[in-house]
Amino acid sequence: MRTQTSRCFAIVPAAGSGSRMKSEQPKQYLSLLGQPLIRHTLAALCAAPVIDRVYVVLSVGDQEWDKHDWRPFGDRLVPLFCGGASRADSVLNGLRAIADDTSESDWILVHDAARPCLAPWHVESLVRELLHDEVGGILAVPVADTLKREDSTHRVAATVPREGLWQAQTPQMFRNVMLKRALESARNVTDEASAIEAMGLRPRLVRGDPTNLKVTFPLDLHLAEWILQHREDKA
Repeated sequence: MRTQTSRCFAIVPAAGSGSRMKSEQPKQYLSLLGQPLIRHTLAALCAAPVIDRVYVVLSVGDQEWDKHDWRPFGDRLVPLFCGGASRADSVLNGLRAIADDTSESDWILVHDAARPCLAPWHVESLVRELLHDEVGGILAVPVADTLKREDSTHRVAATVPREGLWQAQTPQMFRNVMLKRALESARNVTDEASAIEAMGLRPRLVRGDPTNLKVTFPLDLHLAEWILQHREDKA
């Protein structure tokens, strides 16, 4: 699938606190099926043959990482204690930290630490669709629900047409040099695609599915458990 000049690396920004989970423990370390949530995320990425190495970007003061045994992942998993104040800062710091190990033409797959239900077919589909794309792109799903815009009193101000709207997921896959330049220019973004868009480029949408759930609120942990358990039962 790949040529020698188009390696794929994953970066997982994991320096956030996950305040919406209402937990004193950082979200990425909450227990999910007896393991830290982030372990499921990293296991999925490390198991993908197309990915050469997985870099997890942690906060400088992270005191939880070393409490867990990461040896089963071997040298495919590399922690980087260089997280920034925002997601964009963490990814950019990570890109700078791995500059000597990667080339400008390599692909970078940025994935949320809090998406532990990533499946092999998600990664395979993304890489297959984008490996020869000029820009890169993201996993996403078409919006299915009717959308409402609220007013200042939390009442419905308008119904927003959902045609053509997609919900962004991760991984988001772009060339190393392109992503670095984009993040250096657009720091106040919530995902990598937004930075690429700010350069006037149009990332491709690669259809994923709702099982690639992002754990944001406490109930999402139970949903993630259900997805992983039933996926294992099916397998």
